[in-house]
Amino acid sequence: MSCLFCLVVLQLSAQTDSITERRKISVFAPLYLDSAFDASGNYRFGKVLPKFISPGLEFYQGVQLAIDSIQKQGLELDINIFDTRSGKTALQNIIDKPEFQGTDIILAHVNMADAQWLAHTAKAQNIPFINVNFPNEAGVTDNPQYVILNSTLFTHCEGLYRFMQKNYALSPIVVFRKKGAQEDRLNAYLKAIEKSTASVPLKLKYVTLNDGFTTEDVSAQLNPNKTTIIMSASLDVNFGMRLAAQLSELNAGTHANILLGMPNWDAVNFSGSLYKGLEIIYSTPFYIAPSDSTAARLNRKYSSENYVRPGEMVFRGFETTYQFAHLLLDKSDTTIQQKLGNDKYKIFYDFNIQPVLNKQTGKTDYYENKKLFFVKKTDGLFKAVY
Repeated sequence: MSCLFCLVVLQLSAQTDSITERRKISVFAPLYLDSAFDASGNYRFGKVLPKFISPGLEFYQGVQLAIDSIQKQGLELDINIFDTRSGKTALQNIIDKPEFQGTDIILAHVNMADAQWLAHTAKAQNIPFINVNFPNEAGVTDNPQYVILNSTLFTHCEGLYRFMQKNYALSPIVVFRKKGAQEDRLNAYLKAIEKSTASVPLKLKYVTLNDGFTTEDVSAQLNPNKTTIIMSASLDVNFGMRLAAQLSELNAGTHANILLGMPNWDAVNFSGSLYKGLEIIYSTPFYIAPSDSTAARLNRKYSSENYVRPGEMVFRGFETTYQFAHLLLDKSDTTIQQKLGNDKYKIFYDFNIQPVLNKQTGKTDYYENKKLFFVKKTDGLFKAVY
């Protein structure tokens, strides 16, 4: 493990030693190098990789793999990587570094505070900022430099609503939720979408379940003579898993139900007897087909070098670095925003990046990936993708 982190440090140093006049990408990643190593350079955690380090490290590794491919293609540009969780490199300090000056694009793995600060800075310095992971507009408005790749919750609700209109318009639909501010926001999104839909609105039945809800509480809201579409309108994974287990139990009896869930269900394991036979559908902007040969090659390369399968952030780090490096050097248009619809450099993911317009001003608040896939799973296995 310590060898891996030594490699990261050496590569970071090698990539930030020189400044050239070439086009430049700055990558921001939460690597926590100061936390991972003591003053003598020794790795603090033995053979363990703490969970808080893993996402940023996997993103970095994907970036590094893309850099290898870009170098083999002979592309001329600089890619500098900055650790946003080093005690010596707060975001303002990074922006002030000579290595950052002349940056053409920022690619960043962020949290809410990072997204807000970088969006403001990107607008002030007229630099496109690509938020690769955080599914939130972060309160940003009037900022055409801000690009969100991980679709926002409103976009997922909009997509799920249209999916139900297309596939289940004549079925009874029950929206189960729990009490909470986040759940109130989800309900507000759905009701706003109901009011603005150009098609016939769905007849949604909204039901709030108390903590510790039972199978009987759920069954009381369902019609045993019809297949009911159930939407779990909460980002609380435990709520969704409890609801799924109870619906599976009901399906084994007299009911027939299909469960639609939230985008964070992509990381939930719905295999096992608790969920047997239940069809579960959720939306995701990041879907890679099992038949994708390029993804298979990256999987084999990463696994042979690291002895584990790559996580999603490895693919996302590769995709964003490779794609935006090529877009930056592409001469076909004048700005990155004008090139966002160009998919000829895509590797794994299908993005559909569109401007989100402010309803009052008509100006672009930000850009967002609107492409969603709907994954249907039964017993933990892919059954279909729409």
